[in-house]
Amino acid sequence: MAEDLSGGDVTSAAVVAEDERAVAKAVAHAPLVVCGGNVFARAFYKVDPGLRVEQRLADGSRAKPGDVLWIAEGSARSILMAERTALNFAQRLSGVATLTRAFVDAIPAGSKLRITDTRKTTPGLRFLERYAVRVGGGHNHRDCLGSAVLIKDNHIVAAGGIQAAIERARSHAPHTSRIEIEVESLAQLDQALAAGAEIVMLDNFETAALKEAVDKTRGRAIVEVSGGLTLARVKELGELGVDIASVGALTHSAPAADIGLDIERIG
Repeated sequence: MAEDLSGGDVTSAAVVAEDERAVAKAVAHAPLVVCGGNVFARAFYKVDPGLRVEQRLADGSRAKPGDVLWIAEGSARSILMAERTALNFAQRLSGVATLTRAFVDAIPAGSKLRITDTRKTTPGLRFLERYAVRVGGGHNHRDCLGSAVLIKDNHIVAAGGIQAAIERARSHAPHTSRIEIEVESLAQLDQALAAGAEIVMLDNFETAALKEAVDKTRGRAIVEVSGGLTLARVKELGELGVDIASVGALTHSAPAADIGLDIERIG
């Protein structure tokens, strides 16, 4: 709100009478998964606690074009001041939830595949975007660097190799933490399994190599797949027996949901 209202709202102050009242309806203009209702309402309450906001569709609901998601009523000036910030949050979070639901819906029946997010989030908005992933039916990966052990390619280089990295992680990590490591080839996978990795992240594996890796790892470690995963590949991952697909696109590339705010004057 400080970002948008640092200089007040000169347009509304000039054009709209101070005692003018209005009702504003947030309407879906495309199919979407609703998310961010409480944040949407909070934006209006921050501007004017006297406004009334009603949530017509709960977070997680599927909306079709024309559906009314939320309604704000009260001072027309206040509604106009909060409109953009409220919509920015609602469009962003509903966009993440909508994309996540598409990935989850693509999982084949009977598969154990789990769709998760990554740390590729908007700075300052991670907790909200992770919430939106859950609303869309997905799961959260580690929240921050301190929440889990995940040895990536640069850690391996800095440690002097896969075995050394895993051994050091095991000696320093809490006993409650699993050791996960990212591998980029079948040869690296062999080293990781031999060193006792509990989760292996197969990064950018093509189908043939992925199938061999899953067969080789079965019963020895949890299999996670990452690296530019698209919606079209979800079915294949599920059928191959992958446990986790971590999809950075859920948060770094989700398009904003198409939601508009239609204001009606009520005197």
